[in-house]
Amino acid sequence: MTGYADRINHAFAYAAKHHDQQVRKGTRLPYLTHPANVAVILARYGCAEETIVAGVLHDVVQDCVRDGWTHEMLQERIGSKFGSSVLETVLAVSERRLDDDGVELSYDDRKNDYVERLSLAADDALWVCAADKVHNANSILSDLRRTSFPETVWGRFSVGREGTVRWYRRISDRLRELGFDAPIANELADVADALALVGKD
Repeated sequence: MTGYADRINHAFAYAAKHHDQQVRKGTRLPYLTHPANVAVILARYGCAEETIVAGVLHDVVQDCVRDGWTHEMLQERIGSKFGSSVLETVLAVSERRLDDDGVELSYDDRKNDYVERLSLAADDALWVCAADKVHNANSILSDLRRTSFPETVWGRFSVGREGTVRWYRRISDRLRELGFDAPIANELADVADALALVGKD
């Protein structure tokens, strides 16, 4: 996919509206830099416009329930503006806070639920999942390589260094289990390994 696409631009405008005032965890970077990088990664691998649009929007339902917007409203809006397949992909890669019975999930249960639901996800969603994790893990890696105080980077995450590394390895392994062997799977495995090694002699 090359060149300008109005639908992708529309997705960026929509994401910018909902991620407004949000910043990346532990930084002053506008949150929109994350979905923008996910889109770049997907485009670099030649993904279709539909997948890139979902990549731009992938965190809206999960992270933008505020200012009068509910999950249901965000889902309805994304579906009507960008189509049911984009919405399906977004939901497949969104962590759920409530289970099917409306019971609030703990942190561990949210992560387990996310991993389990990947088995039901279409290929587009696995691409977005991989690109999301590649960018997040590379961002952590870059910050670690730039700082003399790695504990401040790991301190952004409630599960610390070991839990964070374990999470990226878990997603990498899960994608392999599901038969997702696109080249981006190798990139994710490599950055997960690099995270585990950074700072160790």
